[in-house]
Amino acid sequence: MSPLATRNWIVKSHALGNDYLVVDPAALTFPLSPEAIRLICHRHLGAGSDGILALAPSSRADFGLRIYNPDGSEAEKSGNGLRIFAKFLFDHGYARTTTFTVETPGGVAAIELHLDGGRVVSLTVDVGRATFASAEIPVAGPHREVLDEPIEVDGARFAFTGVSVGNPHCVIFVPDLAQVDLRRFGPRLETHPLFPNRTNVQFAQVVARDRVHILIWERGAGETMASGTSASAVAAAAVRRGATDRALVVSAPGGDLRIAVGEDWSIRMTGPASEVYSGVLSAELIAAVGGEGA
Repeated sequence: MSPLATRNWIVKSHALGNDYLVVDPAALTFPLSPEAIRLICHRHLGAGSDGILALAPSSRADFGLRIYNPDGSEAEKSGNGLRIFAKFLFDHGYARTTTFTVETPGGVAAIELHLDGGRVVSLTVDVGRATFASAEIPVAGPHREVLDEPIEVDGARFAFTGVSVGNPHCVIFVPDLAQVDLRRFGPRLETHPLFPNRTNVQFAQVVARDRVHILIWERGAGETMASGTSASAVAAAAVRRGATDRALVVSAPGGDLRIAVGEDWSIRMTGPASEVYSGVLSAELIAAVGGEGA
């Protein structure tokens, strides 16, 4: 039976602990309004997730994707979300091949699935090209490359590198992640006046030429265990500063991603994604978001 035959059907998946609900809006009996997204993503009152991935039409790629943060806002791109979404497309019969393209508001990504016995065990995503140009991130002020610039929050002073990989990132290299108060500084950096569209925040510690450890404060979601675009942005920033080689592992609390940074600053990311469950939203929750019963 096609999933679309079941109304209000969802799939819950995670990529290194960064969890999303995946939906086909054609199966929903309610619109994905900001209010509905906030309730469904709520850890105690809803299904609970770091966001919602919704299938969308595309004229530029094989599939389209819209990415919603748990605060109801929309993200341009998500590396973990792309891996989760690609696995969903293959596992549930939308995609029939192991290579295809997905359009996000942050650009078109090429996907390659790696199978073992017919099961998706990892995925490689062409994340896009990294840029440090202030107007493209964006970062306020004159046009420039944003490299190791000072920023002050809550009485503390850091040096940050601004990066866009289709969405904005603020990368701060530190000698010891154990000394970082992410919950204190993360939200203040996310909403700093330098970032007109807010920003994702990463604190990073280079531990070898081929390995960086990171902590992540995700725009619209808060502290997360992993983030594909965060890992990509950190890798690009580390290479730009000459701190690492172009092939490296970026290690977040949820696990490792392998990142390759090209000479043209194109980025390829390889990592896993896992489905947790599929099911139907209850009639009570559907009523609470103003839709018809399940």
